[in-house]
Amino acid sequence: MYIIGGTIKTMAGRDIEGGIVRIKDGKIEAVGTKEEVPVSPEQGERVIVVEEGLILPGILEAHCHMGITEEKKGMEGDDCNETVDPITPYLRAIDAINPMDAAFDDAVRAGITGAMIGPGSSNVAGGQFAFLKTKGRRVDDLIVKAPAAMKIAFGENPKVNYSGQNMSPSTRMAIAGMLRRELTEASDYLRQKEKAQQDQEDFSIDFTKECWIPVLKKEIPMKAHAHRVDDIFTAIRIAKEFDLNLTLDHCSEGHLVAEELAAEGYPAIVGPDLASRNKIEVQNVAFKTAGVLNRAGVMTAITTDHPVSLIKALPLCAGLAVKSGLPLEEGYKAITIYPAMICGVADRLGSIEVGKDADIAIFDGNPMEIFTRTLYTIIDGEVVYDASEDD
Repeated sequence: MYIIGGTIKTMAGRDIEGGIVRIKDGKIEAVGTKEEVPVSPEQGERVIVVEEGLILPGILEAHCHMGITEEKKGMEGDDCNETVDPITPYLRAIDAINPMDAAFDDAVRAGITGAMIGPGSSNVAGGQFAFLKTKGRRVDDLIVKAPAAMKIAFGENPKVNYSGQNMSPSTRMAIAGMLRRELTEASDYLRQKEKAQQDQEDFSIDFTKECWIPVLKKEIPMKAHAHRVDDIFTAIRIAKEFDLNLTLDHCSEGHLVAEELAAEGYPAIVGPDLASRNKIEVQNVAFKTAGVLNRAGVMTAITTDHPVSLIKALPLCAGLAVKSGLPLEEGYKAITIYPAMICGVADRLGSIEVGKDADIAIFDGNPMEIFTRTLYTIIDGEVVYDASEDD
Protein backbone atom coordinates (compact mmCIF):
# COMPACT_ATOMS: atom_id res chain seq x y z
CA MET A 1 0.00 0.00 0.00
CA TYR A 2 1.03 3.57 -0.70
CA ILE A 3 -0.28 6.74 0.90
CA ILE A 4 0.50 9.73 -1.31
CA GLY A 5 0.13 13.44 -0.64
CA GLY A 6 -1.20 15.44 2.26
CA THR A 7 0.88 16.47 5.27
CA ILE A 8 2.62 13.62 7.03
CA LYS A 9 3.16 14.33 10.71
CA THR A 10 5.59 11.57 11.54
CA MET A 11 5.80 12.53 15.25
CA ALA A 12 9.46 11.68 14.92
CA GLY A 13 10.69 15.25 14.50
CA ARG A 14 9.72 15.68 10.88
CA ASP A 15 6.66 16.90 8.96
CA ILE A 16 6.55 16.10 5.25
CA GLU A 17 4.38 18.04 2.81
CA GLY A 18 3.12 15.98 -0.09
CA GLY A 19 5.14 12.96 0.97
CA ILE A 20 4.71 9.22 0.62
CA VAL A 21 4.27 6.36 3.06
CA ARG A 22 5.01 2.86 1.79
CA ILE A 23 3.41 -0.01 3.72
CA LYS A 24 4.28 -3.66 3.28
CA ASP A 25 3.42 -6.74 5.33
CA GLY A 26 1.75 -4.65 8.00
CA LYS A 27 4.80 -2.49 8.63
CA ILE A 28 5.99 0.91 7.48
CA GLU A 29 8.60 0.18 4.83
CA ALA A 30 9.44 3.77 3.82
CA VAL A 31 8.39 7.33 4.54
CA GLY A 32 9.65 10.49 2.92
CA THR A 33 9.33 12.94 0.07
CA LYS A 34 8.43 11.93 -3.46
CA GLU A 35 12.11 12.04 -4.30
CA GLU A 36 12.98 9.75 -1.39
CA VAL A 37 10.24 7.16 -1.86
CA PRO A 38 9.62 6.05 -5.45
CA VAL A 39 6.10 4.84 -6.21
CA SER A 40 5.89 1.52 -8.03
CA PRO A 41 2.74 -0.34 -6.94
CA GLU A 42 2.61 -4.08 -7.35
CA GLN A 43 -0.37 -5.53 -9.19
CA GLY A 44 -3.53 -5.04 -7.15
CA GLU A 45 -1.78 -2.97 -4.51
CA ARG A 46 -3.88 -0.22 -2.97
CA VAL A 47 -2.86 3.43 -3.41
CA ILE A 48 -4.51 6.08 -1.23
CA VAL A 49 -4.15 9.58 -2.60
CA VAL A 50 -4.63 12.37 -0.07
CA GLU A 51 -5.06 15.64 -1.92
CA GLU A 52 -5.36 17.76 1.19
CA GLY A 53 -5.31 16.14 4.58
CA LEU A 54 -3.31 15.18 7.60
CA ILE A 55 -1.59 11.82 7.95
CA LEU A 56 -0.85 10.86 11.54
CA PRO A 57 0.29 7.77 13.37
CA GLY A 58 -2.79 6.09 14.80
CA ILE A 59 -4.13 7.95 17.82
CA LEU A 60 -3.52 6.19 21.15
CA GLU A 61 -5.54 6.15 24.38
CA ALA A 62 -3.28 5.74 27.43
CA HIS A 63 -5.92 4.81 30.03
CA CYS A 64 -9.46 3.51 29.57
CA HIS A 65 -11.95 0.77 30.36
CA MET A 66 -13.25 0.16 26.84
CA GLY A 67 -14.75 -3.29 26.47
CA ILE A 68 -14.35 -4.06 30.17
CA THR A 69 -17.09 -1.59 31.08
CA GLU A 70 -19.30 -2.17 28.07
CA GLU A 71 -21.78 0.36 26.79
CA LYS A 72 -25.51 -0.38 26.84
CA LYS A 73 -25.19 -3.56 28.93
CA GLY A 74 -25.49 -2.51 32.57
CA MET A 75 -24.03 -4.81 35.22
CA GLU A 76 -24.01 -7.73 32.79
CA GLY A 77 -21.33 -5.98 30.76
CA ASP A 78 -19.48 -4.32 33.65
CA ASP A 79 -16.38 -6.29 34.62
CA CYS A 80 -14.27 -3.33 35.66
CA ASN A 81 -13.99 -3.77 39.44
CA GLU A 82 -13.88 -6.90 41.60
CA THR A 83 -15.24 -5.14 44.67
CA VAL A 84 -14.97 -7.88 47.27
CA ASP A 85 -11.23 -7.77 47.95
CA PRO A 86 -9.07 -4.61 47.88
CA ILE A 87 -5.97 -6.56 46.77
CA THR A 88 -6.47 -8.31 43.41
CA PRO A 89 -3.25 -7.80 41.42
CA TYR A 90 -3.55 -11.19 39.75
CA LEU A 91 -6.62 -10.21 37.71
CA ARG A 92 -5.95 -9.79 33.99
CA ALA A 93 -7.85 -7.32 31.84
CA ILE A 94 -7.56 -9.59 28.82
CA ASP A 95 -9.95 -12.02 30.53
CA ALA A 96 -12.73 -9.41 30.65
CA ILE A 97 -12.29 -7.13 27.61
CA ASN A 98 -14.99 -7.65 24.99
CA PRO A 99 -13.81 -6.35 21.58
CA MET A 100 -17.43 -6.56 20.40
CA ASP A 101 -18.21 -3.53 22.59
CA ALA A 102 -19.46 -0.69 20.37
CA ALA A 103 -16.74 1.57 21.76
CA PHE A 104 -14.13 -0.27 19.69
CA ASP A 105 -15.91 0.68 16.49
CA ASP A 106 -16.22 4.27 17.72
CA ALA A 107 -12.50 4.29 18.39
CA VAL A 108 -11.65 3.10 14.90
CA ARG A 109 -13.91 5.74 13.35
CA ALA A 110 -12.08 8.39 15.37
CA GLY A 111 -8.67 7.26 14.11
CA ILE A 112 -7.79 5.59 17.42
CA THR A 113 -5.78 2.47 16.70
CA GLY A 114 -4.55 1.43 20.15
CA ALA A 115 -5.63 1.66 23.77
CA MET A 116 -4.38 0.82 27.24
CA ILE A 117 -7.28 -1.03 28.88
CA GLY A 118 -7.68 -2.41 32.36
CA PRO A 119 -9.49 -2.61 35.68
CA GLY A 120 -11.02 0.35 37.47
CA SER A 121 -10.00 2.05 40.67
CA SER A 122 -12.13 0.50 43.41
CA ASN A 123 -9.26 -1.70 44.62
CA VAL A 124 -5.90 -0.74 46.10
CA ALA A 125 -4.34 -3.17 43.61
CA GLY A 126 -6.81 -3.82 40.83
CA GLY A 127 -5.01 -6.00 38.33
CA GLN A 128 -3.08 -5.98 35.07
CA PHE A 129 -3.72 -3.60 32.18
CA ALA A 130 -3.13 -4.60 28.56
CA PHE A 131 -2.37 -2.51 25.48
CA LEU A 132 -4.53 -3.57 22.54
CA LYS A 133 -5.21 -2.70 18.94
CA THR A 134 -8.79 -1.54 18.39
CA LYS A 135 -9.97 -3.72 15.50
CA GLY A 136 -10.69 -7.41 15.74
CA ARG A 137 -12.93 -10.06 17.26
CA ARG A 138 -10.51 -11.90 19.54
CA VAL A 139 -8.56 -10.20 22.33
CA ASP A 140 -5.58 -12.53 21.88
CA ASP A 141 -5.10 -11.21 18.34
CA LEU A 142 -5.20 -7.56 19.45
CA ILE A 143 -2.53 -7.65 22.15
CA VAL A 144 0.45 -5.36 21.72
CA LYS A 145 1.62 -5.78 25.31
CA ALA A 146 0.14 -7.77 28.21
CA PRO A 147 0.64 -7.26 31.01
CA ALA A 148 1.42 -3.63 30.29
CA ALA A 149 0.91 -2.09 33.75
CA MET A 150 -0.31 -2.90 37.25
CA LYS A 151 -3.30 -0.83 38.35
CA ILE A 152 -3.16 0.70 41.84
CA ALA A 153 -5.52 3.30 43.27
CA PHE A 154 -5.46 5.98 45.93
CA GLY A 155 -8.07 8.29 47.40
CA GLU A 156 -11.83 8.24 47.33
CA ASN A 157 -12.59 5.15 45.29
CA PRO A 158 -11.07 2.44 47.52
CA LYS A 159 -12.16 4.37 50.63
CA VAL A 160 -15.79 4.65 49.56
CA ASN A 161 -16.05 1.08 48.31
CA TYR A 162 -14.60 -0.66 51.36
CA SER A 163 -15.69 1.63 54.19
CA GLY A 164 -19.19 0.96 52.89
CA GLN A 165 -18.53 -2.75 53.47
CA ASN A 166 -17.19 -2.06 56.96
CA MET A 167 -13.70 -3.22 56.05
CA SER A 168 -10.30 -1.74 55.18
CA PRO A 169 -9.30 0.49 53.58
CA SER A 170 -11.41 3.27 55.01
CA THR A 171 -8.55 5.77 55.19
CA ARG A 172 -5.72 6.93 52.95
CA MET A 173 -3.30 5.54 55.53
CA ALA A 174 -4.77 2.07 55.08
CA ILE A 175 -4.56 2.29 51.28
CA ALA A 176 -0.85 3.09 51.45
CA GLY A 177 -0.22 0.54 54.19
CA MET A 178 -1.97 -2.28 52.34
CA LEU A 179 -0.03 -1.52 49.16
CA ARG A 180 3.28 -1.46 51.07
CA ARG A 181 2.47 -4.79 52.69
CA GLU A 182 1.62 -6.34 49.34
CA LEU A 183 4.80 -5.01 47.71
CA THR A 184 6.92 -6.21 50.64
CA GLU A 185 5.45 -9.71 50.41
CA ALA A 186 5.92 -9.74 46.63
CA SER A 187 9.55 -8.59 46.98
CA ASP A 188 10.22 -11.36 49.51
CA TYR A 189 8.59 -13.86 47.18
CA LEU A 190 10.80 -12.78 44.28
CA ARG A 191 13.97 -13.06 46.39
CA GLN A 192 13.00 -16.55 47.53
CA LYS A 193 12.21 -17.62 43.99
CA GLU A 194 15.49 -16.30 42.60
CA LYS A 195 17.45 -17.97 45.42
CA ALA A 196 15.68 -21.29 44.77
CA GLN A 197 16.49 -21.02 41.07
CA GLN A 198 20.11 -20.18 41.83
CA ASP A 199 20.37 -23.13 44.21
CA GLN A 200 18.42 -25.36 41.80
CA GLU A 201 15.86 -26.11 44.48
CA ASP A 202 12.13 -26.74 44.12
CA PHE A 203 9.95 -23.68 44.52
CA SER A 204 6.18 -23.48 44.92
CA ILE A 205 4.69 -20.89 42.56
CA ASP A 206 2.26 -18.42 44.13
CA PHE A 207 -0.09 -17.14 41.44
CA THR A 208 -1.07 -14.11 43.54
CA LYS A 209 2.55 -12.93 43.75
CA GLU A 210 3.88 -13.89 40.31
CA CYS A 211 1.95 -10.96 38.82
CA TRP A 212 4.19 -8.50 40.68
CA ILE A 213 7.45 -9.78 39.20
CA PRO A 214 7.38 -7.62 36.02
CA VAL A 215 6.60 -4.61 38.25
CA LEU A 216 9.47 -5.34 40.64
CA LYS A 217 11.84 -5.88 37.71
CA LYS A 218 10.70 -2.53 36.25
CA GLU A 219 9.47 -4.17 33.07
CA ILE A 220 6.06 -2.54 33.51
CA PRO A 221 4.96 0.39 35.70
CA MET A 222 2.48 0.72 38.49
CA LYS A 223 -0.44 2.64 37.02
CA ALA A 224 -1.57 4.92 39.83
CA HIS A 225 -5.08 6.33 39.97
CA ALA A 226 -4.39 9.59 41.83
CA HIS A 227 -6.35 12.84 41.53
CA ARG A 228 -5.41 14.87 44.60
CA VAL A 229 -1.98 16.30 45.34
CA ASP A 230 -1.57 14.25 48.53
CA ASP A 231 -2.47 11.02 46.72
CA ILE A 232 -0.08 11.85 43.88
CA PHE A 233 2.80 12.26 46.31
CA THR A 234 1.88 9.09 48.21
CA ALA A 235 2.06 7.16 44.94
CA ILE A 236 5.48 8.68 44.24
CA ARG A 237 6.66 8.00 47.80
CA ILE A 238 5.82 4.30 47.54
CA ALA A 239 7.29 3.95 44.05
CA LYS A 240 10.57 5.41 45.32
CA GLU A 241 10.58 3.22 48.43
CA PHE A 242 10.42 0.09 46.30
CA ASP A 243 12.35 1.49 43.30
CA LEU A 244 9.51 1.00 40.83
CA ASN A 245 8.36 2.68 37.64
CA LEU A 246 5.14 4.67 37.90
CA THR A 247 2.61 6.52 35.78
CA LEU A 248 0.42 9.19 37.35
CA ASP A 249 -3.04 8.57 35.95
CA HIS A 250 -5.57 11.42 36.08
CA CYS A 251 -3.19 13.68 38.02
CA SER A 252 -6.05 16.16 38.29
CA GLU A 253 -4.30 18.50 40.71
CA GLY A 254 -0.95 18.12 38.99
CA HIS A 255 -1.03 21.73 37.81
CA LEU A 256 -0.80 22.82 41.45
CA VAL A 257 2.58 21.08 41.91
CA ALA A 258 3.91 20.92 38.36
CA GLU A 259 7.51 21.85 39.16
CA GLU A 260 7.73 19.24 41.91
CA LEU A 261 6.34 16.56 39.61
CA ALA A 262 8.77 17.50 36.85
CA ALA A 263 11.65 17.07 39.32
CA GLU A 264 10.39 13.57 40.23
CA GLY A 265 10.42 12.48 36.57
CA TYR A 266 7.28 10.36 36.34
CA PRO A 267 4.92 10.78 33.35
CA ALA A 268 1.29 11.87 33.68
CA ILE A 269 -1.84 10.70 31.91
CA VAL A 270 -4.26 13.60 32.35
CA GLY A 271 -8.04 13.41 32.29
CA PRO A 272 -10.90 12.87 32.01
CA ASP A 273 -11.45 16.62 31.86
CA LEU A 274 -14.53 16.32 29.64
CA ALA A 275 -16.61 15.06 32.56
CA SER A 276 -18.48 16.41 35.57
CA ARG A 277 -16.77 17.14 38.87
CA ASN A 278 -18.85 14.46 40.55
CA LYS A 279 -16.42 13.64 43.35
CA ILE A 280 -14.69 15.72 45.99
CA GLU A 281 -11.23 14.73 44.76
CA VAL A 282 -11.87 16.04 41.23
CA GLN A 283 -12.97 19.54 42.21
CA ASN A 284 -9.82 21.01 40.62
CA VAL A 285 -10.14 19.17 37.29
CA ALA A 286 -9.26 21.56 34.45
CA PHE A 287 -8.17 21.35 30.82
CA LYS A 288 -5.21 23.57 31.71
CA THR A 289 -3.55 20.77 33.71
CA ALA A 290 -1.96 19.09 30.69
CA GLY A 291 -0.41 22.34 29.47
CA VAL A 292 0.91 23.34 32.88
CA LEU A 293 2.53 19.93 33.38
CA ASN A 294 3.91 19.84 29.86
CA ARG A 295 5.49 23.27 30.11
CA ALA A 296 7.07 22.27 33.43
CA GLY A 297 8.72 19.30 31.71
CA VAL A 298 6.39 16.41 32.59
CA MET A 299 5.72 13.98 29.73
CA THR A 300 1.94 14.22 29.45
CA ALA A 301 -0.66 12.16 27.61
CA ILE A 302 -4.39 12.83 27.39
CA THR A 303 -7.05 10.30 28.44
CA THR A 304 -10.82 10.03 28.17
CA ASP A 305 -10.97 7.34 30.87
CA HIS A 306 -13.71 5.84 28.69
CA PRO A 307 -16.58 5.45 29.49
CA VAL A 308 -16.25 8.44 31.85
CA SER A 309 -15.77 10.45 28.65
CA LEU A 310 -16.42 8.65 25.38
CA ILE A 311 -13.40 7.21 23.61
CA LYS A 312 -14.24 8.98 20.34
CA ALA A 313 -13.76 12.33 22.12
CA LEU A 314 -10.04 11.72 22.72
CA PRO A 315 -8.79 14.03 19.92
CA LEU A 316 -11.24 16.71 21.04
CA CYS A 317 -10.01 16.44 24.63
CA ALA A 318 -6.52 17.09 23.32
CA GLY A 319 -7.89 20.08 21.41
CA LEU A 320 -9.48 21.51 24.55
CA ALA A 321 -6.17 21.07 26.35
CA VAL A 322 -4.50 23.01 23.51
CA LYS A 323 -7.16 25.70 23.83
CA SER A 324 -6.24 25.92 27.53
CA GLY A 325 -2.50 26.29 27.01
CA LEU A 326 -0.97 23.03 25.82
CA PRO A 327 1.21 23.87 22.77
CA LEU A 328 -0.34 22.60 19.53
CA GLU A 329 2.53 20.31 18.62
CA GLU A 330 2.50 18.88 22.14
CA GLY A 331 -1.23 18.26 21.68
CA TYR A 332 -0.44 15.96 18.76
CA LYS A 333 2.22 14.21 20.82
CA ALA A 334 -0.13 13.81 23.78
CA ILE A 335 -2.30 11.41 21.74
CA THR A 336 0.41 9.68 19.69
CA ILE A 337 4.06 9.31 20.66
CA TYR A 338 3.75 10.26 24.36
CA PRO A 339 1.14 7.59 25.19
CA ALA A 340 3.21 5.09 23.22
CA MET A 341 6.26 5.92 25.32
CA ILE A 342 4.36 6.02 28.61
CA CYS A 343 2.65 2.69 27.90
CA GLY A 344 5.85 0.96 26.78
CA VAL A 345 4.86 0.36 23.15
CA ALA A 346 6.86 3.06 21.37
CA ASP A 347 8.98 0.41 19.67
CA ARG A 348 5.91 -0.38 17.55
CA LEU A 349 3.48 2.54 17.78
CA GLY A 350 3.17 6.28 18.15
CA SER A 351 5.09 7.56 15.12
CA ILE A 352 5.37 6.99 11.39
CA GLU A 353 8.84 5.49 11.13
CA VAL A 354 10.36 2.66 9.15
CA GLY A 355 9.88 -0.69 10.87
CA LYS A 356 6.95 0.33 13.04
CA ASP A 357 3.45 -1.10 12.77
CA ALA A 358 1.49 0.46 9.91
CA ASP A 359 -1.13 1.99 12.18
CA ILE A 360 -2.09 5.29 10.57
CA ALA A 361 -5.00 7.72 10.71
CA ILE A 362 -5.80 10.13 7.88
CA PHE A 363 -7.96 13.19 8.50
CA ASP A 364 -9.27 16.06 6.39
CA GLY A 365 -7.79 18.48 8.92
CA ASN A 366 -6.58 18.72 12.49
CA PRO A 367 -8.36 15.92 14.46
CA MET A 368 -8.37 18.16 17.54
CA GLU A 369 -10.91 20.43 15.79
CA ILE A 370 -14.60 19.62 16.06
CA PHE A 371 -15.49 19.57 12.34
CA THR A 372 -12.56 17.40 11.23
CA ARG A 373 -13.50 14.04 9.71
CA THR A 374 -11.58 10.79 9.77
CA LEU A 375 -10.97 9.72 6.17
CA TYR A 376 -9.14 6.44 6.76
CA THR A 377 -8.00 4.35 9.70
CA ILE A 378 -5.31 1.79 8.99
CA ILE A 379 -4.20 -0.95 11.42
CA ASP A 380 -1.39 -3.36 10.62
CA GLY A 381 -1.45 -2.13 7.04
CA GLU A 382 -5.15 -2.89 6.53
CA VAL A 383 -7.78 -0.20 5.94
CA VAL A 384 -10.27 -0.79 8.76
CA TYR A 385 -12.25 2.40 8.20
CA ASP A 386 -12.90 4.23 4.95
CA ALA A 387 -15.19 7.24 5.19
CA SER A 388 -16.17 6.90 1.54
CA GLU A 389 -17.78 3.53 2.39
CA ASP A 390 -19.52 4.79 5.53
CA ASP A 391 -23.30 4.56 5.41
